[in-house]
Amino acid sequence: MSKTLRLILGDQLNSNHSWFKTVNDSITYVMMEIRTETDYATHHIQKIVGFFSAMQEFEKDLKSKKHQVIYFCLNNENNLQSFEKNIDFLITKNHFTNFEYQLPDEYRLDQILKNFCSKLSISNTVADSEHFYTERNELGDFFEGKKTFLMESFYHAMRKKHDVLMENDKPLTGKWNYDGENRKKLPKNHKPTPPLVFNNDVSKILIEIKKTNIKTIGNIDENNFVWPINRDQSLQLLDFFVAECLHLFGSYQDAMTPNEWSLYHARVSFSMNSKMISPKEVVDKAISEWQKRPEEIEYNQLEGFVRQIIGWREYMRGIYWLKMPEFGNMNFFNHQGKLPEWFWTGKTKMNCLKDAINQSLDYAYAHHIQRLMITGNFALLAGVHPDEVDNWYLGIYIDAIEWVEITNTRGMSQFADGGIVGTKPYASSASYIDKMSHYCGSCFYKKAIKTGDKSCPFNSLYWNFYDKNEDKLGKNPRIGMMYNVWRKMQPDHKAELLQQADYYLKNINDL
Repeated sequence: MSKTLRLILGDQLNSNHSWFKTVNDSITYVMMEIRTETDYATHHIQKIVGFFSAMQEFEKDLKSKKHQVIYFCLNNENNLQSFEKNIDFLITKNHFTNFEYQLPDEYRLDQILKNFCSKLSISNTVADSEHFYTERNELGDFFEGKKTFLMESFYHAMRKKHDVLMENDKPLTGKWNYDGENRKKLPKNHKPTPPLVFNNDVSKILIEIKKTNIKTIGNIDENNFVWPINRDQSLQLLDFFVAECLHLFGSYQDAMTPNEWSLYHARVSFSMNSKMISPKEVVDKAISEWQKRPEEIEYNQLEGFVRQIIGWREYMRGIYWLKMPEFGNMNFFNHQGKLPEWFWTGKTKMNCLKDAINQSLDYAYAHHIQRLMITGNFALLAGVHPDEVDNWYLGIYIDAIEWVEITNTRGMSQFADGGIVGTKPYASSASYIDKMSHYCGSCFYKKAIKTGDKSCPFNSLYWNFYDKNEDKLGKNPRIGMMYNVWRKMQPDHKAELLQQADYYLKNINDL
């Protein structure tokens, strides 16, 4: 008799997958909480708890629908703590004749499962995860023969292919991109909508994790875990976003302010990246809400959100599968520095970094500009090795799975890919941070001062970065203006800036 074992990874919690349309007693699903997945990076405690909680909820849902499920909890005595060993054990014990799995999203797991299946003595097949708008190789095919991979042109193609905000073959309003309208600072007395949070009790999972020597970072409230752990909660969070936040999402998507961790962001990335909800559901829901309330939700708010998902998210996945594994070793600037110790504690005198890091430790979350222009910007200017930056981002954020993390971090944030993802480094001095945030006014350091005791470190580090990398960046047309300014500076002023930067780099743990 034919018996099939199907593996479900922790980021494959897609209840709408075709696998689950019919119940078949000859098919058994297996899910695993294993040390190879908890230990490949130092993860935020909320990330491990979030995935384990969502997996356990998914197992309950499958069983309620009469599917056969084997679930390896973290401390099960039969848990051999790796996919290959557990699958081998089950095949031998239960005499399975077929093994099936869905395409993993991480290159690491893709290689592990391919190698494992090449040695299996039973038949094995792989299915699509049925989640993304694109196939793995679609971006590579789209840009075949091109030297540059411009996200905007890929975004246009995705809009056309999937008929998203289109009228015939043209963008609905005649304009593709409203990014220029989505860069507003939060007004000083503006109080953002309080975020929808959940009060999930995760104490049992925490007890199990504490029995092990798993190393984690960050904080957690075991009785009030704020993140969605199943499809119903994920849909509630999406409903809340489109009803309460979408109308201001675009305007303030780049804004930052102390003690406001959510602002108007959707925070559905964990739900999407674990596949509890799909990108198409998210995009369709946002468009539907805009169609119902066009007088309340201006088009730029909607387009900015849609672009992040159908454009940026799919683009980054395509780059990942086109450029891995080489992408994971790129270091264009040959940066060799270590992350400052306060990246793990938030104990720094710089307000922007203190707020972004402490928020990350408390919620396993920071929005894209905090990641790009605060923590990422500082790491770039400080010359931190991209491996260090990757590991921190991969560990600290609940939504960080390598396919989306490494392309944003090593690519966009650190420019370690030399310009595959972005056409210029995302580097800035204090002026940009002040323009988009309320961090600078009460900071120990002074945003307008370039050198001296209380000069903002971003200022001297910014010019030091451009000076050190002129051979690699000097001919980049997008930053030519910065080099013109630098070249026109008086030699003594240049020397002061470089001396200040050198002092800060040598005393980086005291900033």
